[in-house]
Amino acid sequence: MSTPVERVIATPAALELIERLKAKHGALMFHQSGGCCDGSAPMCYPDGDFLVGDQDVKLGEIGGCAFYIGAAQYEYWKHTQIIIDVVAGRGGMFSLEGVEGVRFLSRSHFFTDEEWAGLLEAYPHLKD
Repeated sequence: MSTPVERVIATPAALELIERLKAKHGALMFHQSGGCCDGSAPMCYPDGDFLVGDQDVKLGEIGGCAFYIGAAQYEYWKHTQIIIDVVAGRGGMFSLEGVEGVRFLSRSHFFTDEEWAGLLEAYPHLKD
């Protein structure tokens, strides 16, 4: 079995920001927000400050930080690779990067048939 494509990755700019935030705040975690107050955005928290529930799916890690998404959002995005980037501007008021004058942003790439087949081989539960 070949190594499947990662379900969440980060750009070099996002990885650099993650390292800066880790230096200030210690271990971090991410949760892809499903809307409401902060829209649909990747939110960065000190590790453990966001309570992960039974309906959250761990997609992987970026910069050594766990990345979760709510089940409803996951169903919408499960056929895509989420790419975390950084852009100038204010983002969610609860996310740690807000005071830096930048915000994390989710981009996406639809998995190719080959990438999806590799994911299904590695994670059979995705067929459901």
